[in-house]
Amino acid sequence: MPLPPQTTTAVQDYLEQIHQLIDAKGYARAVDIAANLGVSQASVSAMIQRMDAEGFVVYEKYRGIILTEKGREIARHIIERHEVLTRLLRRFGIDEDTIYNDVEGMEHHISGQTLGVLTMITEELESNPALVRKLKARLARG
Repeated sequence: MPLPPQTTTAVQDYLEQIHQLIDAKGYARAVDIAANLGVSQASVSAMIQRMDAEGFVVYEKYRGIILTEKGREIARHIIERHEVLTRLLRRFGIDEDTIYNDVEGMEHHISGQTLGVLTMITEELESNPALVRKLKARLARG
């Protein structure tokens, strides 16, 4: 599923964060989103109100944030992209901070077609440790 053109990187980050909070805690609150994204609660409130108006979330003041089906689908799509890219880079022993920073940039801009190719490559690498060793050796040689 391609991401809808109206979703900005910021909206995608918020949807991903809300989805992860709901999965982990059963609910998402503005204070938790602010802490996890490193932004002010006022910024979160403004974005959540915008996302509510755009149909990505349902927000009731003092009650929390719920993803709509539209918001949930986009969040799942972003999380899938994040997981595939992370799994691929981990195969090569790249440090977690670098993986996180690289994936945060790539996950929003990669096409569905390219994601399909990278998913296939990741699955092949996961089932073929000899190939991973061979590729790591090539990387080490420079």
